Amino acid sequence: MDHSYEELRKVALEILSGKEKVEYPPNQYQHLLVGIAEVLAKREHKQQETIRGSSGLSSNDREIFLELFWDLFRQGIITLGCDDANREFPFFRLTGLGRKIIENQEPYFFHDVNSYETVIKQQLPEIKGSTLTYLKEAMQSFLSGCMLSSSVMIGVASEDAFLSLLEEIENDKKWRNIYKNVFSQKTILQKFNKFKSILDQNVGSLPSTVKEDLDTNLSGILSIIRNFRNESGHPTGKIIGREQTYVLLNLFIPCCKKIYELIEYFKTD
Repeated sequence: MDHSYEELRKVALEILSGKEKVEYPPNQYQHLLVGIAEVLAKREHKQQETIRGSSGLSSNDREIFLELFWDLFRQGIITLGCDDANREFPFFRLTGLGRKIIENQEPYFFHDVNSYETVIKQQLPEIKGSTLTYLKEAMQSFLSGCMLSSSVMIGVASEDAFLSLLEEIENDKKWRNIYKNVFSQKTILQKFNKFKSILDQNVGSLPSTVKEDLDTNLSGILSIIRNFRNESGHPTGKIIGREQTYVLLNLFIPCCKKIYELIEYFKTD
């Protein structure tokens, strides 16, 4: 029976995290392959393969696993070598980033485009399609090792979400007059700074749920994302690391949630 890439990847991550116990330690290519076959056989109530050296997987599954293994390496989840005596392929081990991801130490757990999209939709079911498109592009760039491209796309997504907020305000007669000076600003950063200054003057009228962590989740995080986007989108030569980019993908979620809380406030007030 053949399995999909995602089915094999899910089992591989469960083995690497220790959620699934297998006969051989997952520190060699073949051991992980055999472990995946072992888990699938158990789940599908099949008799374990007894031929020595056989993975128990179909030829198609073995081809997919070859691709999967090197994807995990390219994405920074595993690295080659398991100790000083076994430094090269077929030995491997989890990286620090990989351990954080599979042990779910980050606030939001995701490991590919689909899981990131799922987390976003769970946290922000009302998110605009355009914002989600930029985020998925950011995640795809991250998985491909293009950290600068990923950080730029996160910045674009933050701008798109913020512009959605301004659009809601501009469409309301009451709020349009109060925030009119925001719309005359030329750049996104100028618009945001003007918006934040006016919002701060009226912060007392905000519901407690909107005021909670407002500066942290909106101003602070949006500034971080903007800074990374500017540094990446202009020829400064600054390189953004994988872990920094992964943090940005996480930070965007509470930032965007706060933006949508504000959108709801300006809709209903």
